[in-house]
Amino acid sequence: MEASDRQRLRSFGSRRTLLVGGLTALVLALLLGSYLYDQSRDDLISPGVTAGGVEVGGLRAPAARVRLEAALGDVRSRLIAVRYRGARFTLSAGQAGLTPNVDGAVRAAVSASRGGWFVGRTLSGLFGGSVNAQVAMPVTYDHRAVDTFVTHIQQAVDRPPRDASVSVDGSGHLVDVPSARGAVVDAATLRADIEHALETPAVSHEIPAPVREQSPHVTISMLAARYPTYIVVDRPDFKLFFYQHLKLAHTYSIAVGQAGLETPAGLHHILDKQVDPAWHVPHSSWAGSLAGQVIPPGPGDPLVARWMAIDDQGDGIHGTDEPGSIGSAASHGCIRMLVPDVIQLYGMTPVGTPAYVV
Repeated sequence: MEASDRQRLRSFGSRRTLLVGGLTALVLALLLGSYLYDQSRDDLISPGVTAGGVEVGGLRAPAARVRLEAALGDVRSRLIAVRYRGARFTLSAGQAGLTPNVDGAVRAAVSASRGGWFVGRTLSGLFGGSVNAQVAMPVTYDHRAVDTFVTHIQQAVDRPPRDASVSVDGSGHLVDVPSARGAVVDAATLRADIEHALETPAVSHEIPAPVREQSPHVTISMLAARYPTYIVVDRPDFKLFFYQHLKLAHTYSIAVGQAGLETPAGLHHILDKQVDPAWHVPHSSWAGSLAGQVIPPGPGDPLVARWMAIDDQGDGIHGTDEPGSIGSAASHGCIRMLVPDVIQLYGMTPVGTPAYVV
């Protein structure tokens, strides 16, 4: 190799060494600058960070603390309201024993801003990057107060579904009672919603109550099939109303129990049916010497033609051979009917038919 070639190689090597050294120095300088820049921002919260629902991005820790304290204000007066339809239930932060940890929230916000390598943080700071982190407000509160609040709401809202049914109004007529949907509060979900609200105490909260509605088993449309026959006995007006599929089919004049031996009021059912029944005389003072005897069908047997028991105490519906007593309180507790009427009613009335006496 000639001397000129060797000289050129030495010159190239020197320039390469200088270039590598310069680049290394530049990288080190950039890294040092980036590190120093990052350290100067070690308490700066990145844009996009919230703490307890309050925007603290772009603030240093002391300023973030001031903003949070201002946002919290009189935190004990903050309300959590739970709504269900027209009802509103409230729990104040004070009642919940809430104590927010502002310093803890600031530290968490700073920590959320300091993730990753310092070079990445420097580039983010120089070019307007953001973190978009939502930091919870560390709080302490009385869990028993939350449980008590949830229980209070359950007691006010929870109700079983009500099946449609029938009732008898003041005039002795059968009326429909509509069904109603039931409601059950989802206590676990409600408790979680309340606790989440307590963790963002800077604002008041309106929470819709998580409620599962329950359907009734029997609706109005099902009642007619459920009650193919129904008897209503109107004692004051001496009437018996017979319903078929909840529609009034027949009205009969009757006699009812006399004073002191009244026909028992309330809901009964036809328990037994007999044609030309014998009379099993009850052991009652009014029975006199007949008490305990069995009177066969015929003369002396007041249970004429047909018998439909409404209870197990000897009360029932039967025909009478005293038609003049119809329209009065004349019996010993039974419901008397004219013979043609009781025969007709007997043929239409199965065992199990409800019989409501008013």
